[in-house]
Amino acid sequence: MKAISSRDNPLVKRLHALATSGRERRKLGETLLDGPHLLQAALECSYPLKGLVVSASGVDKAEIAALLDEVGSDVPCHVLPDTLFAHVSPVDTPSGLLAIIDLPAAKPLVTIVENLVVLDGVQDPGNLGTILRTAAAAGVRHVLLAEGCAGAWSPRVLRAGMGAHFVLDVHERVDAATWLRGFGGQVFATALSADACSLYELDLRAPVAWVFGGEGQGVSSEVMACATRHVLIPMPGAIESLNVGAAVAVCLFEQARQRSLR
Repeated sequence: MKAISSRDNPLVKRLHALATSGRERRKLGETLLDGPHLLQAALECSYPLKGLVVSASGVDKAEIAALLDEVGSDVPCHVLPDTLFAHVSPVDTPSGLLAIIDLPAAKPLVTIVENLVVLDGVQDPGNLGTILRTAAAAGVRHVLLAEGCAGAWSPRVLRAGMGAHFVLDVHERVDAATWLRGFGGQVFATALSADACSLYELDLRAPVAWVFGGEGQGVSSEVMACATRHVLIPMPGAIESLNVGAAVAVCLFEQARQRSLR
């Protein structure tokens, strides 16, 4: 391991750029994994690593030391003082371990004949990461992000996703309305409209394109026009709406429950 102590070091400047700027991540074609859990998830999926960075105090943590041993000497590793590590950390509470990875190459968006999630304007990184984690847990493999969504591979989204990125096909900057018009199955969008049907009255055993909107504006009118059914999540309490991450979880796991009864 090589020690770095200066903010003027090129690697430190690169790490800070990756932690703070989506434009720099796209320009460099790289992003950061924060924490032992994400690094372990990447290793389990054999995702290539370009470099490791550990804080001075992190070197002595058993979990981090074990991961460094597992990675071995083939991946460059640098040690930063805790204050300097905090400067390059993408989160407020540094984990003591970062990994540099390449952003994945964009995959062609082919015909999908199974369950998928379409997100329209989900801008909060924590919500987006939670949704990706929920989709993976519910057995959904495909997630489409329309323009206006947070960057799927930003460090904060990656951290909230807890490894889901490595088992999902995530497509960004998708023209959701155009794609949905060509989708052959049912398109269900959550809405509070008068014609919305209760989630629990629907037969969800067939593949569905689930559409969820952003935290403030909801699903855009253009994308909503592609829905074959508006879906309402019944809420007997005194709250009118759910956080989008919670709404995704309720819908996907109700579908998983129905499918388990086949």
